[in-house]
Amino acid sequence: MINKIVKNQIFIPIAAMLFLLLFNLVTDPTFFKIAMGQNSAGNPVLSGPLITILNNGSELAILAIGMTLVTAASGGQDISVGAAIAIAGSTILRVLCGTNTRPDTLRTPIFVAFIIGCLVAMAFGAFNGVLVSIFKIQPMVATLILYTAGRSIAAWINNNELPIISDPRFGYYGGFIPGIPIPTPFFIAALCVVIIALVLKFTNLGLYTQAVGINESSSRLNGINPVFIKWLTFVILGACVAVAALIKVSRLSSINYSVIAKDIEMDAILAVALGGNALGGGKFNMAASIIGAFVIQTLTTTLFMHNVPSDALPAYKAIVVIALVVFSAPVFRDAVSKFMKNLKNGKKKEVANV
Repeated sequence: MINKIVKNQIFIPIAAMLFLLLFNLVTDPTFFKIAMGQNSAGNPVLSGPLITILNNGSELAILAIGMTLVTAASGGQDISVGAAIAIAGSTILRVLCGTNTRPDTLRTPIFVAFIIGCLVAMAFGAFNGVLVSIFKIQPMVATLILYTAGRSIAAWINNNELPIISDPRFGYYGGFIPGIPIPTPFFIAALCVVIIALVLKFTNLGLYTQAVGINESSSRLNGINPVFIKWLTFVILGACVAVAALIKVSRLSSINYSVIAKDIEMDAILAVALGGNALGGGKFNMAASIIGAFVIQTLTTTLFMHNVPSDALPAYKAIVVIALVVFSAPVFRDAVSKFMKNLKNGKKKEVANV
């Protein structure tokens, strides 16, 4: 029974989450305190570390969905998602503001601006997908192009100006809807999770993605188009990027091209790894990746709660994440399973000798 639990791919991210929660319970019980307060608009909202995790972890969970599919199909990772968020966010603001960076009213409906931002993000995702699937460039190298140039492109879209949205409705997507005390990004992430769950359940996307990642040649012989599947996963990641971009720019109703979503691609990759998914491609567990995203955010919030300086945060985070990733590796879990089996057999022998 224990062996089955340990071997289950979702065991490590759940165990990591429980460990972090237990650590906070022992060191600082206020971590679990949830209070009802008011935001700047005077609306009642919930606050506390757990609410912060749900809020900030939501966009990471959305990115983990697309990153999981890209990793499974291509055997590599997209390191340009942070820059792509800057591009999509800048596009959304440009459509909403027009040529005036301080508009009194929105030039277009928010939904229309999001759709255009989504199309732009998906187009850049398709560009990365072409480099990987058709030109056979290693994913991390292919996406390095956008990683390098993306933030400059984002600044160029708005003529290197910082547009500011004054309409309070735009802030709902990254904040709170009046009358609902739970952060809106959590509901957006939940909707994305439901959509991808339905897609994986009622289509062959998950099966084809894993087949291509495990053996591209074999999948081609079985009638699957590996080029299209790889390309499609990058396009889906582009859609996830657009959703995350909407949340990001909505939080401030503006954008900072050099800072927005900085290093978020690393957290998204770590979420996939923490979920026990092979970074070399193949089988994946979407639920484990999503839980892994919230584990990463819980770790970040925990470190902030213990007054770890922001510039030292990556170092502390790296140590813990390395340990978690090692524990989640199939080799380590197989070793634990073998140890438990030998221990059980040893106890049986002792009983038999008695």
